[in-house]
Amino acid sequence: MPGRRRARELVLQALYDADLAGIKSYDALSSLWAALLDDDGTLGESSLASDESEFARSLARGVHDNLERIDALIEEASLNWRLVRMPVVDRNILRLACHELLACHDIPVSVTINEAVELAKRFGGDDSRAFVNGILDRVAHDIGRGGRGPRRA
Repeated sequence: MPGRRRARELVLQALYDADLAGIKSYDALSSLWAALLDDDGTLGESSLASDESEFARSLARGVHDNLERIDALIEEASLNWRLVRMPVVDRNILRLACHELLACHDIPVSVTINEAVELAKRFGGDDSRAFVNGILDRVAHDIGRGGRGPRRA
């Protein structure tokens, strides 16, 4: 599994934990890493390279530091869904991907959206991937990074 994908999965788990426990996402990530570390300092069967762990830390901190703006973008892109009514997994996939869209200009929009859809397939419900794809497409359009535009869920 590519390192950045594994990093995103770990950050998603940390965001989920942070959302439910009301703690900072980067603290949840640190706790998650501590719980997953093997005796040799690796994460299960594959360890994250230092650039990948830095990517994960950057994502977790970025979501935390920009949560208000990220949540506003998600709410605006989804007129029929209030953020608090969204499934916790979907909400946090959207937060993670929105941060990438806002702050990681070296990552193509299509990669960010595709990775979010993959997370939704793996961790979300039956409708998650279409929901995540549609919201992120609108967010990308709204922030001027592509997307198809104004159709609202």
